[in-house]
Amino acid sequence: MNKATFKIIVFLLGLSLKSYSQEFSSLWTAHYSYNDIVDVVSGDNKIYTAAQNAIFQYDVGTDELKTITTVDGLSGEQITTIYYSEVYQNLLVGYETGLIEVFSETDESVLSVVDILEKENITPANKRINHFYEYDGSVFISTDFGISVYDLDALEFGDTYFLGNGGTQIKVNQVAVLNEEIYAACSSNNGLKKADLNNPNLIDFSQWQTILQGNFITTTALIDKVYAIRDNRALFEIDGSVFNQLLVLDVLPEDAEVNNSNLIISTSNTVYIYNEDILLINSYQPTSDYATNFTSAAQLGDFVYIGTQDFGVLRSSINDNTFYQEIKPNGPLFNEIFRINAETETVWTSFGDYTESFNPSPVRNRGLSYFRDDEWTTIPYDSVLGASNLSEISTNPFNPNQVFVSSFLNGILEINDFEPSILYNQQNSGLEPISDQNSSIRVSANTFDRNGVLWSLTSRAPNPLKSYDPISGNWQGYNFSAIIEDSGDEFGFYDIDIDNNGTKWIGGYSNGLYAYNENITDSPLRNISSEEQNLSFPRVTSVAVDNRNQLWVGTFFGLRVLFNTSGFYDDPNPTLSSIIILEDGIPKELLEGQTIRDIEVDGSNNKWVGTVDSGVFYFSPDGQRTIYHFTTDNSPLPSNRINDISIDPNNGVVYIATTKGLLSFRAGGSKPEDTLENAFIYPNPVRPEYDLLGFNDLNDVNKGIKISGLTDSVNIKITDIEGNLVTEAQSNINLRSSSANYNFAIDGGTAVWNGRNLANAVVRSGVYLVMISDLDSFETKVLKVLIVR
Repeated sequence: MNKATFKIIVFLLGLSLKSYSQEFSSLWTAHYSYNDIVDVVSGDNKIYTAAQNAIFQYDVGTDELKTITTVDGLSGEQITTIYYSEVYQNLLVGYETGLIEVFSETDESVLSVVDILEKENITPANKRINHFYEYDGSVFISTDFGISVYDLDALEFGDTYFLGNGGTQIKVNQVAVLNEEIYAACSSNNGLKKADLNNPNLIDFSQWQTILQGNFITTTALIDKVYAIRDNRALFEIDGSVFNQLLVLDVLPEDAEVNNSNLIISTSNTVYIYNEDILLINSYQPTSDYATNFTSAAQLGDFVYIGTQDFGVLRSSINDNTFYQEIKPNGPLFNEIFRINAETETVWTSFGDYTESFNPSPVRNRGLSYFRDDEWTTIPYDSVLGASNLSEISTNPFNPNQVFVSSFLNGILEINDFEPSILYNQQNSGLEPISDQNSSIRVSANTFDRNGVLWSLTSRAPNPLKSYDPISGNWQGYNFSAIIEDSGDEFGFYDIDIDNNGTKWIGGYSNGLYAYNENITDSPLRNISSEEQNLSFPRVTSVAVDNRNQLWVGTFFGLRVLFNTSGFYDDPNPTLSSIIILEDGIPKELLEGQTIRDIEVDGSNNKWVGTVDSGVFYFSPDGQRTIYHFTTDNSPLPSNRINDISIDPNNGVVYIATTKGLLSFRAGGSKPEDTLENAFIYPNPVRPEYDLLGFNDLNDVNKGIKISGLTDSVNIKITDIEGNLVTEAQSNINLRSSSANYNFAIDGGTAVWNGRNLANAVVRSGVYLVMISDLDSFETKVLKVLIVR
């Protein structure tokens, strides 16, 4: 993946280069899907392809694939069209919102052009970019309001043409130029229009002549004629003032372009290639192996490249349409990842969902994707035993290759060694359907306890909480009738986590926060649901037990904490607490009014919180300090609407699933180990070319010297070879996220040192001793690191 450095260029007239307020671009990795293709264009011996919100480039000479994503500066919004200018070596990207971005091949920068996006006299619904057409140094931009002209040399806008009667805004789908005349294919019965490009008054709608009536989808220029397709599927040839209907397509076109002096027309089920005499050279259809819809196509040399909705780009020969080669970067099945689990060396993702009121509609017949050894692999729907609306994912802590996935329609899917093996339902398990008349088994949240027992929650079931022991095969159901008199009174359960006392904490749609502990003989089921208990609305969307056994609670209207989980059952009136912070000296509730989607706790007890419309927050253990707040404005996130977050405990990589794609962020912490046996230092030796030595900000984990494999509570002293103390750090005191700007800090199971001593000077070349002491077990370990400057 290309991770180019953004070059700052300042332009007026609405141009801006997307940059992030914190320079963390190298810490982000994009995991976008490249299956659903919007547009394919050719140029410079390369094929450029737009997926939903990312681009990839295919070099036909080297077979090299390169991606251009939000990490490189793209907005992450829905792409509608792209165009490559060979003259200026710029790729133009048009969006549904009216945004235009210019990717420069020469310096790999992304320039945001916001003139249309921010134009106040055009309603947002009319700002969609439909097509780019380059002519004589300018690009004619077809939009839902008309035509705008953009100068590729000066990078600025010229005139805008409103072509409707009286100069009103009308939709223009495509333009073409021939013999100094511009043709515009218009919708809403505005016909095919034509005007003289040398006319200095083209902003006057009356200067545009309607030469054919109707709704026109495409218009292209080939050699000495213009071709246009009307919404009755008829292809017209325009030769001066003569109009001929040549043929009628089976379905409306998705795209029409001219490449290599050929006219290429793409429909959902066929791509047609015609020569300059409009004689059919070849046509291409989906096959049994590639059962999909086509979206666009481009020709380069002797090959045609076809965009599809499910398989990326298919390449085939101009002379042979019997064989397809699949071309696309590696990625998950869809961008709309619903749930993610990164707790093992494999990252699992699901794509099912349910409505806010816990209704599995629409039915999502989708498979799963997993990320392993830096490669995405898909388990297709026809392999998941008929399980639809797959959602929550849990891995067996004693057998990481055994995975359980909730289906919010069919039960629980068990996967062993990456092969779906069992679908648990009412016939072969303790799971219960909604009723005798409705066989839907709506399993949402699930998790494993420390004993390897799977706990799950089924909506609208008589016994909503279930336990399953994979070793014994035993199922057990737990009744919630003490709170839910009728199973239909609770629409569903968002989340579940288990504390050190074995209490199951459950977030509910209708009855707030549930607690269930089967070891409590008297009233094992309790809940918090009232405003008097500091729950203003009884909808709990996320729960997370932190490293201090405190419960963090995400609600529909904010964040709450239950500090004393151990004393919960002894408290006659348990109450949740708000986190109060000082903002500009004024007390304020942390995340007041925010709808929380997920809460995750990392190895240093810091909290990652995903929200419904404000991106991701990263807080210190007590919530008093915001370490990061990532949004679409200051990070590569493609959306501020977060679906799920999961943390790889081994390396501290945080995976963030949004409604528009998956990103990962190298936060740098890791889960503490049980012993110091595997502690190690890297890089070692620290060579002169490692120029990041001495970097001040320990939050950039690409920099500094790391000590990994630490236990939960350690003290580390670094001395020179003569025993002089160079620096020192202790767990839970010298935190990497601290505002104290430590030179040496510990984040969970990993420590980071920037190579500076207690006097804040960069150390000299030499051998340094790293003495690690576990403060609880008194285990010690001494490591050495060689620094060469």
